[in-house]
Amino acid sequence: MKPVTIAAALSWAVMTCAPAIGLADKVDFGKREYDSNCAVCHGLKGKGDGPYAGMGNQSVRDLTVLSKKNGGVFPIEHVYEVIDGREQIKAHGPRDMPIWGTEYSITAAERYGDVGGYSEEAYIRAHILLLVDYIYRLQVK
Repeated sequence: MKPVTIAAALSWAVMTCAPAIGLADKVDFGKREYDSNCAVCHGLKGKGDGPYAGMGNQSVRDLTVLSKKNGGVFPIEHVYEVIDGREQIKAHGPRDMPIWGTEYSITAAERYGDVGGYSEEAYIRAHILLLVDYIYRLQVK
């Protein structure tokens, strides 16, 4: 992904998600997205201890140590691909986690399907990038 594309997607997300002008600096959209979609399994702090943890076939990952387990580098592309989930990563085996790329696609169609000129892929990318950014901020130092 080009930096311009990421910046454009994030700008678009902030502009379309903000319920009122001027609210973008007061709302943490990544945290809101995480709390709505991820915390139920990964827990509010990302430790893998949410109320649904252990209900699937696999253990829930501690999202706070992704950088630590990757030599101190946050694996942004890998995290993005896992959240998106539309392209299954064979080495990971079966997937208990929802395929958020598909979920966001459905949401985009429901919200903007009648509006001409919207980009479903930009909507999906923006929401996933908000999550990736928030998970990055959860990393232990």
